[in-house]
Amino acid sequence: MSKLSVNKLIIQMSLPPLFSMFLQYSYNFIDSIFIAKLGEDALAAVSLSFPITTLMNSLSVWIGVGVNVMIAGYLGKKENSKANSTVTLGLLLSFLIGTLVNIIILLTTKPYYEAFTNNAAILEYGLEYMSICAFMQVPNMVHISIQKMLQATGNMLAPMWFQTAGVIFNFVFDPLLIFGIGPFPKMGISGAALATVLGFTLSMVISLIMLLFTKQDVKFTIKDFHFDFKMIGTVFAYGLPSFIMNGLGAFMVTFVNIFLVTSSDLAVAFFGAYFKVQQLIVMTVNGLIQGCLPIMRFNYAAKEQERLKQTFYKGTIITAIMMILGMIIIFAFPKEILNLFSASDEMLSFGIPAVRIMSLGFLFNGLSTMIATYAQATEKVFQSIVIQILRQGVLLFFNMWLLNNIFGMTGIWLSFPITESLVFFIALFIIMGKKEVKSY
Repeated sequence: MSKLSVNKLIIQMSLPPLFSMFLQYSYNFIDSIFIAKLGEDALAAVSLSFPITTLMNSLSVWIGVGVNVMIAGYLGKKENSKANSTVTLGLLLSFLIGTLVNIIILLTTKPYYEAFTNNAAILEYGLEYMSICAFMQVPNMVHISIQKMLQATGNMLAPMWFQTAGVIFNFVFDPLLIFGIGPFPKMGISGAALATVLGFTLSMVISLIMLLFTKQDVKFTIKDFHFDFKMIGTVFAYGLPSFIMNGLGAFMVTFVNIFLVTSSDLAVAFFGAYFKVQQLIVMTVNGLIQGCLPIMRFNYAAKEQERLKQTFYKGTIITAIMMILGMIIIFAFPKEILNLFSASDEMLSFGIPAVRIMSLGFLFNGLSTMIATYAQATEKVFQSIVIQILRQGVLLFFNMWLLNNIFGMTGIWLSFPITESLVFFIALFIIMGKKEVKSY
C-alpha cells in the first residue's frame, strides 16, 4: 500500500474486485436470460424482484465496505489487533443481520408484489422465485464481508476465486434446474432461485475456509473480543455511502416501475432486463472504484497526500475510459442485447431507442461515483451521501416526474442521462473545493 507504484497498485487492487463485481451482478443477469425463455410474465416477475435483491445486495455491501474501510485504516495505523477485532465483528454482524433480512423478505414479498401487479401469473412467478431467493441473504452477506476484509489487506485474488466458483455454479445449474436437463428435475423459475442460493452458499463456504484455515494478514479472533457499539456504529457510518449508492438503485427501480406499470407489464419487463445489463457494466466499473477505496483510505490515514491524490486522478481516468466503452457497446448493439432476453417485436420497438438514450449518462455516472468514493475515503461521508442521493434519488425522481409529464414514457428514459450530467457538475463543484485535490 505504501511502497508499490500507484499505477501497479491500482491494477493489483482493482482488477480482482472489478472481476468480482462483474461476477456478483452476473447472477441476476444470467437468471433473467434463462427465465425470459419461460415467457414475458416470468421476466416481469424477476424484474419486479430486482429492487428486493438489489436491496439485499446493498445491505451486504454496507457491512462489507464498512469493515473494509475500518480494517484498511487500522492497518495504515499499524493497529493490527483492532483490525482482527473488526473481522470478528464483521462476521457476527453478517450472520445476525443476514438472518433478520431473510425473515423480513419472506414476510413482505407478497404485499410488495400485490402493490405492483394484478396479473395472477406474474404474482405466482414472483412469490415462487422470492420464497427461495430470500435465503441467499446470509451466504451473500457473509461472503461479501470476507471479500472486503481480504481486499483491505491487499489480498485481491482470493475473493475473486470464491466468487468465481459461485457464479460458475449458478451458470451451470440455472438451465439444468429451470428446464430439467438430464437427471435434474424441471423446476422452472424455482430452479433459477435455487441455483442462485446454492451459488452464494458455495462462495460463502469457500470464503470461510480461506479466512479461518489459511494464512491471512487479518484473522477471526475470539480472544479479547467484545461487542463494541462504537465500532458497530463506525462500520455502519463508513459503509453507509456505499449502501446508499447501491440501495438507492433498488428504490429507483421501484420508482420507475410505479410509472411503467401504468403503461404495461411489458415495459416493466423491458426495464428490468435493461437495468440488469446496465448494472453489470456500472457495478463492474464500481469494482474498480472500490479497489481504489482502500488505497485512498490507507494513504489518507497514513498522511500520504501525494499517493492519495495520484490514486484519485488515475482511478478517475480509468473509470472514464471503461464507462465510455460500456456506453459504446450498449449504444451500438441494443437489439442484440435485448434479444438475449427473448425480446418481442413490441419490446424492441420502444426498447432500442430507450437503451440508447439511457446509455448516454454512463460517463457522468462513473465520474460522480469516483468523486463520492474519494469523499468517503477521506472521511467526508456527508458529501459522499449527498452525491449519491441526488444521483439516484431526489434529482432523478424530480426529473423523471417532470419529463414523464412532458414526453410520456420517453421522458423516463431522458431523465437518466440528464440527471447523471447534472450530478457530475455538482460533485465536481464539491471536490474542487477540497484544497488537497485542487492543489494537485
